[in-house]
Amino acid sequence: QVLLRESGPGLVKPSQTLSLTCTVSGGSITTNGYYWSWIRQPPGKGLECLGYIGSSGTTVYPPALKSRTSISRDTCKNQFTLQLRAVTPGNTALYYCERVNSTSWRVDHWGQGTQVTVSS
Repeated sequence: QVLLRESGPGLVKPSQTLSLTCTVSGGSITTNGYYWSWIRQPPGKGLECLGYIGSSGTTVYPPALKSRTSISRDTCKNQFTLQLRAVTPGNTALYYCERVNSTSWRVDHWGQGTQVTVSS
């Protein structure tokens, strides 16, 4: 069974860089056929995609976030990491990592999420 677990600070100050790590067990992040994605849900709002990294390490970001977002991976630790620069209070949200089937674009595994609050 594939399990994903998010970790990182629950509180970040405005203008700082948010860094979250997703640790994957039960499956390798280098296995073909999947994207490893980060999404978030601000309070009272819908889900927003932050980007993803493929099995080969290729990354894709939404245009609106491309300048502030980086997703990287550590294949030895089977982890992938989100960095979001210059955060604002509007970036307060529940952040999730998930695995997406690259053929069907269906999410088949996801973490339980981690709350991040941006506040001074």
